[in-house]
Amino acid sequence: MGQTVWSTADVPDKEAFGYWADVVCDAFVHVSARPLTPEAFHGQLTHTTVDRVAISALSSSAQQVRRTRSQIARGQEDSVLANIQLTGHGQLAQDGRVAVLAPGTLTFVDSSRPYSLDFVDPFSQFVVRVPRSLMSRRSLTSATAVALGPSEPVRLVADFFAGLERLDLATAAQLLPHGVGLLECALGWAAGATPTNAALTRERVHRFVSRHARELGLDADAVAAGCGISRRTLYRAMANESLTALIRDQRVAFARQMLRSNPSSPLDVVARTCGFAGVAQFHRAFRAVTGTTPATYRSGTDRH
Repeated sequence: MGQTVWSTADVPDKEAFGYWADVVCDAFVHVSARPLTPEAFHGQLTHTTVDRVAISALSSSAQQVRRTRSQIARGQEDSVLANIQLTGHGQLAQDGRVAVLAPGTLTFVDSSRPYSLDFVDPFSQFVVRVPRSLMSRRSLTSATAVALGPSEPVRLVADFFAGLERLDLATAAQLLPHGVGLLECALGWAAGATPTNAALTRERVHRFVSRHARELGLDADAVAAGCGISRRTLYRAMANESLTALIRDQRVAFARQMLRSNPSSPLDVVARTCGFAGVAQFHRAFRAVTGTTPATYRSGTDRH
């Protein structure tokens, strides 16, 4: 996990907006921007990365932001941007819809299609950028530029990522898959679904698995009992997701951390510590999730 802070206070006023425009492109995707105020432009962005997910807290003067088809063609970004408005007002336009941005709202942007953002006064946002490949919901057409109001479930999403940014690398990496699951729930709400008891139960299951995935023998019965629900309720809540894959992915996430932080640990120790029944099962699961072997991952030769 790395964190970078950019601020226009670090450059002369006449260079402030040009500097800011470059910062936005580095932190998010390639866009064009222009200021909407005659006064000196001010902006600050704190950018944190956890694995491939970028979490940014920004505050800025009024501005317009555009992402055009030519900019999309020049880049290779294919990400989902979750924008959580903290202060100020604006609007987001994409896919023929316009969402009004007010404090507490959550909206989604698809980086692979044109969009515009207009902020008419100083504002602050929390933005989470997730590669599309990490999300099971691949079609965003009906979910973009839909403002989700500041309800309890939406606040849960915002609070989760605000807290994740403040954690150490190991803890943040353990919790990250559940944050992606939260965003997928919110995408469903934006696409027309409403936060249901099943969605909230699913998040409870994710949290339980995060805490207990390293326990050998964790299965549906243990998860259901730990969450205080029946197996039927568990499978209904997880209808679009494999519980077995969820447990496997969490164990692999723990193993990745251990392989890099404790490179001298034998593979059988890593396997047992992370909840796998043996080295063979560990190898199969690790390759299925990462596309490489534990030994190759530990050596760092899988990095590009």
